[in-house]
Amino acid sequence: MLKNILSITGKPGLFRLVSRGNNMLIVESLLDGKRMPTYARDKIVSLADISMFTLDEDIPLNEVLESLKAKSNGEKCSLDIKKADTPALQAFFAEVVPNFDRDRVYPSDIRKLVQWYNLLIGAGITDFSVEETEEENAPVVEEAKQEKKVAQKTQGKVQKSATVKNKTNVGAKKG
Repeated sequence: MLKNILSITGKPGLFRLVSRGNNMLIVESLLDGKRMPTYARDKIVSLADISMFTLDEDIPLNEVLESLKAKSNGEKCSLDIKKADTPALQAFFAEVVPNFDRDRVYPSDIRKLVQWYNLLIGAGITDFSVEETEEENAPVVEEAKQEKKVAQKTQGKVQKSATVKNKTNVGAKKG
């Protein structure tokens, strides 16, 4: 589910991928439900591609969100991120991810994580899995099949024209 949830630099909140167009994506805001196009110049990151720094290995965001969901019993997080100071944020996050890297995970990262979690829960998204279901993947698979057919047809035409060129060149040079 997280593959279709996007963060766009410079725009507040999170966005759901609705459709793909030529050189753009159509996204829907989870804050207000408005749809808008995003282009290649926008820095767009899928939540499935984000991970958090720990002392051992980086943890994918979906595991962090699942841990946060377990801590808050599936409800919105009760931490007031606007009033919490750095030690309070770090103490809270240590309960969610005990071995997080305190040097590389900044308080702003923790605030953003809690804000995203509350936004996802508010939008009714509680499945933080990375795998796409067949329904979500169907348009992409169908598009790939069509592109493969076009490539095969084009390749067949190229092979035929190469054969024709070879036949016409035979015997053209005498001497």
